[in-house]
Amino acid sequence: MHLDGDAFFASCEQAVHPELKGKPVITGMERNIVASMSYEAKATGIKRALPLWEAVKICPSVICLPSDYETYSLISKRMFSIMRRYTPTVEEYSIDEAFAELSGLRRLYRTGYPNIAERIRKHVERELDIPASAGLSLTKTLAKLASKYKKPHGFTAIPGYSIHLFLKNISVDKVTGIGPNTTALLNKKGVFTALDYVSKTKVWAKSTLGKIGVELWHELRGEMVYAINPKEKSTYASISKTKTFTPPSGDYAYVKAQLFRNAESGFIKLRRYHLRTARLIIQLREQDFKTYGIESDLSRPITSAIEIFDILERMLRSIYQASVQYRQTGIVLAQLEEDKGLQFELFESPARMIRMHRLAESIDKINTRHGKHTVHSGMGLYLGRDSRKNEMQREIRNTLPQRKNELLRGETFRQRLGIPVVKIKV
Repeated sequence: MHLDGDAFFASCEQAVHPELKGKPVITGMERNIVASMSYEAKATGIKRALPLWEAVKICPSVICLPSDYETYSLISKRMFSIMRRYTPTVEEYSIDEAFAELSGLRRLYRTGYPNIAERIRKHVERELDIPASAGLSLTKTLAKLASKYKKPHGFTAIPGYSIHLFLKNISVDKVTGIGPNTTALLNKKGVFTALDYVSKTKVWAKSTLGKIGVELWHELRGEMVYAINPKEKSTYASISKTKTFTPPSGDYAYVKAQLFRNAESGFIKLRRYHLRTARLIIQLREQDFKTYGIESDLSRPITSAIEIFDILERMLRSIYQASVQYRQTGIVLAQLEEDKGLQFELFESPARMIRMHRLAESIDKINTRHGKHTVHSGMGLYLGRDSRKNEMQREIRNTLPQRKNELLRGETFRQRLGIPVVKIKV
C-alpha cells in the first residue's frame, strides 16, 4: 500500500485553521514563491514554484501563508502512527508519503486487502482532517502510481491480473525514476506508456536504461524489486542545505554569510548522524532562477564547517558575479562516510585538529541547549546588518507561522512542545 497526503502542506493549514477550508490557500510566503497549494488554488491555475505576485494575479482572493514546517512534521508523524496501528511494516518515504506491507492481514481484519487499505486511508482523513489518497498493488512502483491515479480522496487497487489494463493509461513520465530526459529518450524509441515499456524485453530495458531500467521493468510487471524498509532513516548518501532570501542581493558579504550559514547547518546534521564528508558542492541561484555550481574534493574527510570556510570562500569567488542579484545559496556535503574518530594527515597539526574537534563538540552542546545557531561564525552577523533588507523581509513574510507566534506556557521561540495548535473561532 502507498499512502499519499493530498496537497499536504496546504491541507495541514486548512486542518489547523478550519476557516480556510474550501478556500484557495498557498504556502511559501517566507520564500516569496508557491511551495504548496490547496486544490481550490490549483483549480485557478496556480502551480508550484510560481512567484507569489503571479499567484495573486491569477487568483486575487488566494490566501498566502508562511510555511509552518514544524506543524507539518507533527501531522506527518501522526499519519504514520495511524498506519502503524494496522501494520508494523511501514516505510516513511517522505513527509507526506509512506508505504505499508499488508500481506497476511486479511485473517486479522477479516476482510480483503482493498478494504484494509481503504480503512487506513479513511482513518487518516477522519482523525487528522486532511485528504489522502491510497494505492494498492504488488510492488511499490505500482502502488505509488495507483495512489496518484484518482487524487484527491482517491483509492485505486491494481490486482495482478489487470496490471496491463492499468499501465496502458499511464504515460512513462508518471513512473517514479523516469525523468524528463529519460522520457524524451523513450519517446524517441516509440515508448509512450508504461505498457509500451513493459512490453519490451528485459534485455532492451537494460541496454536502454541500465540497472534502474531493469528494476523498473520488473516492478511494473508486478515483480517486487524494492522491498519495504520499516527502519527509521539513520544515514544519508548526501546532505544538502539551501536558503532562499528575499529580497535578492548582490552584496558579496551577505551572499557569503548565507553560504556559510548553509555550511554550518549542513555540518550540524552531519555530526548528528556521526558522518563526515570528503566532497563539497556549492550553488548560487540568480533572481531569474539560473543556477551555477562548483564542487571540490577535500584532502581528507571532515566533520566541522570551521575547517572549510577558506575553501568555501575560494569556491564562492570562482562563480560569484558582482553585477548579479542572487536569490538562493546552497551547499551539498557528498561522499559521506561513518565518522570513526580523528585521522591525522602526515603534514597536519594533530593539536590543531583536536582543538577543532573539541570546538565543534562544544558548539553542538550549546546549540542543542539554547537553540540552533546560538553560536555561529562571525559571518552570520552580516545576515542582520541591512535594516532595509530586514524591513522588506518583514513586509513580504508578513507574519511568522502561528505556532511560532502564539507560544504555550514554558515554550520559547526555538523550543516548543510537539503539539500542533488548532485555531477554532467561536
